[in-house]
Amino acid sequence: MPQRSVKEQLIEHAEDVFRQQGFSAASVQDLTAAAGVPKGSFYNHFASKQDLAREILLRYVRATDTSMLADEELPARERLRRHFAVQVERIMRSGMEFGCLLGTLSAESAAAGREVRAAADAGFAQWVGAVAEAIAAGQRSGEISTGIEPGRLAGILIDGFEGATLRAKSTGQTGPVDDFMAITLDRLLS
Repeated sequence: MPQRSVKEQLIEHAEDVFRQQGFSAASVQDLTAAAGVPKGSFYNHFASKQDLAREILLRYVRATDTSMLADEELPARERLRRHFAVQVERIMRSGMEFGCLLGTLSAESAAAGREVRAAADAGFAQWVGAVAEAIAAGQRSGEISTGIEPGRLAGILIDGFEGATLRAKSTGQTGPVDDFMAITLDRLLS
């Protein structure tokens, strides 16, 4: 098995550190210790903690599977429901108490800097676009009401999801996310 580079080790372990501690509380020492690499090696690969956070956020967004949203074999509402269920499962794997990485780093974007904010904005825009396409398909088929423009409805759903994951992070309970899935998602897509 090939040995992972120091850069890859930093990226792999820093995601957990940022998710668990937040951007501001995570030091370069915390990041290198989690990766098991010398502190001095950090700056051989990243100009700053912001640079590393931006890279992690870009990878996190690329790893977000939105393909099911375009699966025309399923009704649009089912695609949307499954998509958000997969996002819940993804967060549960890393710990609900740590929330969504996109939401966590977005909440700290003022401290994290312009590059992290831009990556978060781009991530949300990509996500909204994919959800909006599924909503538009549902509106065309008559499954979803046409009362709200697809992009706006997609933004509302994602904002609701991120708010629910933030509350779940705060309480350590899945109730807010369960309510989003059972109530908000169904009501907004009716």
